[in-house]
Amino acid sequence: MKNRHASGTPGTSRRTLLIAGSIALGSALLATSPFASARTLEEIIASKKIVFGVNPTLPPLGIFNDKNQIDGFDVEIANKIAEVLGVKAEIVQVGSPDRIPFVSSGKIDAVLGAMTITAERAKVIDFTVPVHTEVLGVLTTRGKPYKDFMELNDPAVRLVEVRGSTPVKLVQEKLPKAQLLLLDNYPDAVRAIAQGRADAMIDVMDFMTEHTRKHKVDWRIVEAPIDTYYCAIGVQKGNDALREKLTGAIKTLHANGYIDERWKKWFGAPMLSDPRVYPGYK
Repeated sequence: MKNRHASGTPGTSRRTLLIAGSIALGSALLATSPFASARTLEEIIASKKIVFGVNPTLPPLGIFNDKNQIDGFDVEIANKIAEVLGVKAEIVQVGSPDRIPFVSSGKIDAVLGAMTITAERAKVIDFTVPVHTEVLGVLTTRGKPYKDFMELNDPAVRLVEVRGSTPVKLVQEKLPKAQLLLLDNYPDAVRAIAQGRADAMIDVMDFMTEHTRKHKVDWRIVEAPIDTYYCAIGVQKGNDALREKLTGAIKTLHANGYIDERWKKWFGAPMLSDPRVYPGYK
């Protein structure tokens, strides 16, 4: 799978191959070498520092700022959680394939970066409650009548997708009757809808704002999502005290509105789905 921005531009990795790659790498590491024990919550508090892994190639979750420092939504959340814990946050760069091995080996205390909760990943690491969601859905314009993505399976519908992105396979399998225009990057794909050359596109809607706001078009996201991903913080398997402490901090930041506020700052719009509806959120 290619990143969300297909032509080499950093973006959100979507989704199946990176999940599988992370799981495979983490599982292989589990099978072949004994992991160092992760730092306990007591050790983290005593050191006055917690080490978070953040992927800076998933804007705006993680980016490099003008000072070449890792910044973004994940960094602000990590720093605020550290503040709640009474420690400082140290941010370590991780990539999508090494996120799980880094936290499993104790190289970092916890990891962010679009860490979708999945059953396979949960065999390798433990998760907090979700920090945020990502919604796979349909971007179109106000004049289009679609209420469900299966309505796009029509020869009259012109879909546009980014070449090499995950939704292309979904469109080919689920919506074979629709016309499909493949372009090389997200700005061009969104522009095609704005210019009337396409009717809709399927992707993770949370990341579309950076492109749609550049066009004076009455955009609409189809109300019924195709899927919702719940993204949490990962910790080493069995590090229950740390997981519970981080979960408590996340719940505090949801309750006081900090997470929603930071999301609007970085994404330019409210979160599309409330992470607190996750079945494991107590």
